[in-house]
Amino acid sequence: MTAERSDGIPDQRTPQADVAALIPMVRRIVAARVQDGPTADDLVQETLVRVLAAAPRVEPGMLESYAIVTARNVVASLWRERDRHRRNQHRVVDLLPEQTHDDGLVAQEEQNAVVQALARLSERERDTLLAHEVSGQDTRSLAGEIGSTAGAVAAQLNRTRARLRVEYLLALDQAEPPTERCRPVLLALSSGDRRRQREVDAARHLLECDLCARLSEPLMERGQARDDEIRIPIHVDADIVAARQAARELASRLGFSKTDLTLIATAVSEVARNIVRFAGLGEIVVELLDQPRRGVRVVAMDTGPGIADVEQALADGYSTYQGLGLGLPGARRLMDEFAIMTEIGRGTTVTMTKWREER
Repeated sequence: MTAERSDGIPDQRTPQADVAALIPMVRRIVAARVQDGPTADDLVQETLVRVLAAAPRVEPGMLESYAIVTARNVVASLWRERDRHRRNQHRVVDLLPEQTHDDGLVAQEEQNAVVQALARLSERERDTLLAHEVSGQDTRSLAGEIGSTAGAVAAQLNRTRARLRVEYLLALDQAEPPTERCRPVLLALSSGDRRRQREVDAARHLLECDLCARLSEPLMERGQARDDEIRIPIHVDADIVAARQAARELASRLGFSKTDLTLIATAVSEVARNIVRFAGLGEIVVELLDQPRRGVRVVAMDTGPGIADVEQALADGYSTYQGLGLGLPGARRLMDEFAIMTEIGRGTTVTMTKWREER
């Protein structure tokens, strides 16, 4: 999703640009703790790689705090590794190091942590997760068993996985959160819910809580992709086809009629075509909705030049390129809800929603 500036206009900067802006700060943090130049450079690079990998799951406003925490963790890992090496240096001459006992102990600790984490889930959460992950039941059949919808089951599974990751790491660390804010922050990080990260002020909390700072990285690394959302990078014409097909396939899981599936696919095709023609680079996110009723939301974001006259661009019959496409006016007619936010020189975000008619 897009970041939002203080003036309410979405910030369309790419994660790469945001991370690049953090390089001087990361260098200062690492250099203050590591005097060796080449080693410091390696640690800065490692920090940036980790932050860039986590950027899509981190609320843009907390990227700086996450980079600070990551840099500290990377340096701390270096010192721990050097200390371990120093303590075991006398064993380098051992031809058969005794690792079996240690490996078995680690495996047992991990198994115990999994058991503890599962025990902290509710019975319904545990049964649904095991049925899906172990028995292989799909969300539609699970929904039929519990009297729900496939979209609701998918959302529940995502929340359960996020909570399980948090409880597993806490059990493995043999730690209890020191404050009431810890679990909400850890859950927001684990689920990749950037809106929730902003609500719980995760950025500030990571700087104040050593436990959450330590667990933040593995939570980001272990985060799984949502199965009720797809993201399609848009750059060339072939991506338009991919976005159209992906949107149609995901929306079909909610039981949309063939006509509605065609309308959704066509609208996605039009906003994707606009990105290719005028911005050159962007992304389309398609998400299943369960509230206030079942539907599908499409968010098309780009970092292009923006739209100078939105009213003109949305006027029926208006087109800025030669072709048979429907353009933005057509996409708006095809969907139930349509909103556009744009800023000259920074890009455009189009949000469209199609609600499923209950039969």
